[in-house]
Amino acid sequence: MSLNRVASLESFSYIPGESSSRLGSRRSSDASISVRSRKLSFNPLPDEWDPIDERADNIQAVGAFEVPKWKRIAQVFATVVYCLLAAGIVFGYAAIKPVLKEEGAYRDVCVASTGASTFANAADAEADIDTCVEIHLNFMFTSAAVGTNVAALPIGAILDHYGPRVCGLMGAGFLAAGSLLLAYATQVPFDGFLFGYVLLACGGPFTYISSFQLSNAFPRHSGLILALLTGAFDASSALFLVYRILYEKSEGAFGHQKFFLLYLVVPVVIVILQLTLLPRQSYKTVGELIEQIDAPLLEDLEGPHLTGHHGNHSSQQRDDQVDEHTALLQEEARARRESVVADIEELLGSERADKQARREETKNEISGVWGVMHGNSALEQIRSPWFILICLFTVVQMTRINYFVATIRPQYEALLGSHEAAVEINNFFDLALPLGGLISIPFIGLFLDRNSTVVVLSVLVSVATTIGVFGIIPKMWAAYANVCLFVLYRPFYYTSVSDYSAKVFGFRTFGTVYGTIICLSGLFNFSQSGLDYLFHKVFRGNPIPVNLMLLGLGLTIGVCLVTFVGIKSRGIKRKMLEQEAENAFLGE
Repeated sequence: MSLNRVASLESFSYIPGESSSRLGSRRSSDASISVRSRKLSFNPLPDEWDPIDERADNIQAVGAFEVPKWKRIAQVFATVVYCLLAAGIVFGYAAIKPVLKEEGAYRDVCVASTGASTFANAADAEADIDTCVEIHLNFMFTSAAVGTNVAALPIGAILDHYGPRVCGLMGAGFLAAGSLLLAYATQVPFDGFLFGYVLLACGGPFTYISSFQLSNAFPRHSGLILALLTGAFDASSALFLVYRILYEKSEGAFGHQKFFLLYLVVPVVIVILQLTLLPRQSYKTVGELIEQIDAPLLEDLEGPHLTGHHGNHSSQQRDDQVDEHTALLQEEARARRESVVADIEELLGSERADKQARREETKNEISGVWGVMHGNSALEQIRSPWFILICLFTVVQMTRINYFVATIRPQYEALLGSHEAAVEINNFFDLALPLGGLISIPFIGLFLDRNSTVVVLSVLVSVATTIGVFGIIPKMWAAYANVCLFVLYRPFYYTSVSDYSAKVFGFRTFGTVYGTIICLSGLFNFSQSGLDYLFHKVFRGNPIPVNLMLLGLGLTIGVCLVTFVGIKSRGIKRKMLEQEAENAFLGE
């Protein structure tokens, strides 16, 4: 999430640039309505940064009940399909990397830069060239991962100001430009592979994040829709796996140029869908719909524009006509309002909001940290240990995740001492990566909802440490166990970070704070180039020292994070008990 995230779908779902999709409850007070509206909006910026009354009129949200049901179903189906083909395809890098190497990507550059002709041994020269190509391709992926995370920061603001259609069209533009550059990478006077892959990476979040507002098309099934979209994002990494299989079966005849030219069909279809079927405006959130129910009649039926100016000496007959006309208008307005309220209540379902509100209160109590910094400004939150520790942990884990994706084959070639075994693990990983997200999605929300934040973080650190240990064991069983844990851990990790941010920092500043975490983590992903150099050059292809460094760093920061949150959550619980005891004493 990052885009790679993402997202607990029943309780909370966030991809950089978008807010929570929680259901609120129907309250009577204006304050509670405002809170619900905020919690259910997709605005990533604090309200004071982006006042609603200053936004463009052309992106005002529309109620789902105003759009035919068949059209909303078609919109969800079409969006899931194109997210499957575009949202996160760059994370299938491990699958397409062998194809690009075989197609000669960066080979000319590396032959010229390494001075391969000076090597007395042809095998040494080829090994040096291969290492150079490996580093260039890994940097291409690293830049794409950074681009994905950094691009996610402004997307939410673009979505709020210009609507989902503009975001979708921009995403299609990035995808088309990236495909063209990758197709003709060897014929442009600059690094076409690097810029093409980065553009392809930027297109993903534009199409993916703008699609999340469709969860409001069917509020009673928002969790299912978010699960479908998140599953499509995870499964999209399999596209390059499918291509690699076709490439191998064609014995190289279906080269990367043909593939990326054929892929241009995807952005073209997205453009057509955006201009025809998909909504120009975002659907109203549940909070906005509830606010619409709670709002009074907009027409001021006693104003001078209907009843005449006070103090004039019009005839009694004219006054009677005005009163009669006012009564008719009032009755029509009431009928229209009752019709709208009935449509909204049918859309939301009976007692849905109240039940969800009670469920939310229970979840918040279980978390142990809910609301700890909700009253602080974004700057105060960013300066706090709550932010610094989770940000450092995210930096290390995101770097570990992307580094593993980029180097899985050479790592296991060194660990297992066999090219064939490494290819087998790589192939298993290519298949398991999309499946891991699909399998884990239904369970992530349940785990986050039923366990405290301390427990969630403890599990994160424990699993990350276990993965690190498996990553240095030179055995086939350890390699398979490592891959299985990794593909399940990846979506769980990104979702947990967004869940932590929502609970600790709140929704008012969520986009600012979470976006900063993901953006900084993405920028620090450039350190992968340094890790690549250490792996290939300093440690001469031995992955264990680098993996041990990442393991130790992640474990140290993780223990500090869990300890800090554990101490603070116990303090919060103690204060709550003291407050309850004081209230009980005063009530006697």
